[in-house]
Amino acid sequence: MTQQVFVPGQRWISNTEADLGLGIVVESMNRRVELSFPAAAEVRTYATDNAPLSRVCYEADEEIFNDEGDRLRVRERIEHKGCYLYLCSNDQGEEVILPELHLDSAVHFSKPQERLFAGQIDRHSLFKLRVETLEHRHQLMSSPAWGLIGPRVQLLPHQLYIASELASRPAPRALLADEVGLGKTIEAGLILHQRLLSGRAQRVLVLLPDSLLHQWLVEMLRRFNLSFTLLDAERCEGLEESGQTNPFETAQLILCPLSLLCRDEQRLAQAQAVEWDLLIVDEAHHLGWSREVVSHAYQSVERLTQIAKGVLLLTATPEQLGPEGHFARLRLLDPERYPDLDQFLAESRQYHHLNHLISCLLEGGAAFLRQDASMQRELSDRLGAEVIEHWLSLKALEQDAGLKQLMRQLVDQQGTGRVLFRNTRLTVSGFPKRQLHTYALTAPALFMPLEQEHSLEPALHPEHRLGQDWVQQDPRVGWLQEWLAQNKKDKVLVICAHAETAIALEGFLAVRSGVRTTLFHEGMSLIQRDRSAAYFAEEELGARVLISSEIGSEGRNFQFCHHLVLFDLPLSPDLLEQRIGRLDRIGQHRDVNIHLPYYRQSATEVLMRWYDEGLDAFERVCAVGDALYQEFAQPLRDAMRHPGESHALEQLLNKTRQTRLELEQTLAEGRDRLLEMSSFNQEKADQVLESVQQLENSQRLQEYAEKLFDRYGIAIQPHGARGLVLHPGEHLLCQLTELPEEGMTLTFSRREALAREDIEFMSWEHPLLSELMELLSQHETGNNSVCVLKLPALPAGTLLLESIFVPVLAAPKSLQLSRYQDTGYLRFLTTPDGRDLAAALAHQPLNQLMDTVPLATAQSMVRMAREAISDQLKTARRLADQQLPGLIEQAQKRLDAERSAQWQRLQALARVNPALGPADLQWHEEETQSMRNALHSASLRLDALRVILVSE
Repeated sequence: MTQQVFVPGQRWISNTEADLGLGIVVESMNRRVELSFPAAAEVRTYATDNAPLSRVCYEADEEIFNDEGDRLRVRERIEHKGCYLYLCSNDQGEEVILPELHLDSAVHFSKPQERLFAGQIDRHSLFKLRVETLEHRHQLMSSPAWGLIGPRVQLLPHQLYIASELASRPAPRALLADEVGLGKTIEAGLILHQRLLSGRAQRVLVLLPDSLLHQWLVEMLRRFNLSFTLLDAERCEGLEESGQTNPFETAQLILCPLSLLCRDEQRLAQAQAVEWDLLIVDEAHHLGWSREVVSHAYQSVERLTQIAKGVLLLTATPEQLGPEGHFARLRLLDPERYPDLDQFLAESRQYHHLNHLISCLLEGGAAFLRQDASMQRELSDRLGAEVIEHWLSLKALEQDAGLKQLMRQLVDQQGTGRVLFRNTRLTVSGFPKRQLHTYALTAPALFMPLEQEHSLEPALHPEHRLGQDWVQQDPRVGWLQEWLAQNKKDKVLVICAHAETAIALEGFLAVRSGVRTTLFHEGMSLIQRDRSAAYFAEEELGARVLISSEIGSEGRNFQFCHHLVLFDLPLSPDLLEQRIGRLDRIGQHRDVNIHLPYYRQSATEVLMRWYDEGLDAFERVCAVGDALYQEFAQPLRDAMRHPGESHALEQLLNKTRQTRLELEQTLAEGRDRLLEMSSFNQEKADQVLESVQQLENSQRLQEYAEKLFDRYGIAIQPHGARGLVLHPGEHLLCQLTELPEEGMTLTFSRREALAREDIEFMSWEHPLLSELMELLSQHETGNNSVCVLKLPALPAGTLLLESIFVPVLAAPKSLQLSRYQDTGYLRFLTTPDGRDLAAALAHQPLNQLMDTVPLATAQSMVRMAREAISDQLKTARRLADQQLPGLIEQAQKRLDAERSAQWQRLQALARVNPALGPADLQWHEEETQSMRNALHSASLRLDALRVILVSE
């Protein structure tokens, strides 16, 4: 090793204690050197033959600071008596001579070349990890699926389509009106997650009925890793007492009960004073509106929709709203587009014929259109004669595909197509069949129904009348014991109305039957419920039976189970559907078996028959169940109080059945094929789904994540085939906001994450992984390395320099300009004679041939080859500057092609669809220009360097 020469006044940096800043040589004698570190007020003494020090040496064009904090740019470096003099220019262009003694001591080297020449050389594995991180980040941010792969949800095409369609708009204002069970909350969460991740939204307000606050809070956290702040009256008062003037400005993501804003004008005014990027209102069909009377809730929401940029209304299907209620919802989204009810009704009638036209084309196909001249004439009037002439000129096989395009153009003319999304079970496949199994039991002697009771509660829940030892007396318990004994291999979900019923039933079965059971009710903490659900989800050693109170029918999904026992019946068709919906979901691979034990001649039998024979609600979803219940509530209650009067019951069942069939016929005749097509585009949905699946790759993700966790000192333990347990390790490098002190258990498997809500779903978009990737790419970790390479094609002793440059775009994250770039970085592999071998020696194959170098050897190599490295770096910079214009031009071509196609479609839509106005076109044009400007001003920044010495 070459002996280092130390001269008083020189500036050196410690390779092992970089935080000390620049040191000054005070004295060098007797094979010892003493350095003072002014920035840290420390003094160190080293042996001169192995001092862990690197000489500080700045090159021309580098920016430096003197000890008074003045910024200077180096023009030339001169050596005088072992020390450097820097000839510089200041910000005013004046010449300044700066001895190195007067350099700023509080210097932190972060640029790759600075750290390399200062001897702060990283391990080779960190350099590889850094480049791998650049590749992953670009792949994520350039994908159309960015923002949609992280949530813990099933990958359902109709949900992904709606989310991708709305998330791409500047300020989505839409009505999500999917049929029950199709996941409106999931769709809203996907849209929200994507917009937050892409930077298109920061402040979000969600307004809910009081009963849904907890469900949304949990859903957003568990499924989307979004931590909302719950603002109720008590919380608002507490914040104001602590000095906050407006509670709604204390958090970015807020859940709030709508009732708070309705009854407190001050709270409504405070919410209205905040600039919301997105407002979400669930159960929006409860906002009362008519020509004569407008509810306070509607008025409150209306005031907020006027100041929010984006608005999502989650509501019942349009049929349940009625024309007037449907108009009221659309009016909240766009009052200028929907100013008058009569105008809306007239417009709706115009689309009736268009809907009929679409239905004919869907049912008859290309053959029908070829033979129907009148249909061809009508399409010519609507789309233009040249369009139909072109279609007729196609070959028969091509006409089928062409017909889809014709219908898509017709759908674009649908007035509410861009603001209303509604999918039904008729249009979405993947649901299981339902089978009802009933078990008639004889009521115990102690159970005596009281026909004159005002409340039906005791009649529907016999345990309340049987006393404390009801589990010993109730035939339903004996039946359940026997059924479980006959079906020993199957998991079973048992739902009853009340927590005390569930607790007693679970205790009895656990002791008397020896069945592994677990509880789930509102009296348990959130963690306890998680553990219970996880125990039930465990395939081999988990509970066979989960006994839940009514809360089990809200939010939780148990589609791995296909047996549902209804220990009692709720007096609400919607609640019955919620119970069945815990198992009857897309992703359920077996028929759902519904088991109902009941007493003969009881209120439960009457209710069961009304649900089954009147509504047909057990074996399919009854879209008109709530309306029928409101119409027949009183005669139904009368029949339940007099279960022995069969004639009255038969009349009720017949009338209910007849009314249901009439309502369903009306719905079928009014089936809006236009709306169905605008709500779901299979081709686009498949493209989004394919993009998600391409990115997901759990094996690749796990390998990368484990390296990243290890780098930052996170302790790892395996947990199953695709899982880990993480804890802050003893050598944790920094405080991580997304890693709890108690650690976390995670899985890389989406399937396991859906079954086990107690563990984290680790995706490419998980907050912890995102935080670590951001730390690595934004800091200097791994931005330089030194290694050796055995390559017969190159002479031994050849020095190669691998330079990694990343594009720098001065543009908001929300523009997502990475989509238009081929790669996340430019790579050069320069030789001493100025050649670039990057194309011949790719990065990944090169990694396989590398050998590491001890730190001391690497530092010595860099000192000796500093001049050569500097020259090769200049070559790389020149090559990068030469490629930058082409990089910009290629990105702009992609941008122009995409935005031009979008612009043409928007213009065409604006001519026929009133839902698009000048503001949409103006926004598109302005954003396109901003994107062009940002790409035009792009630059390249050196991100990492690797010095490679070819060995024998």
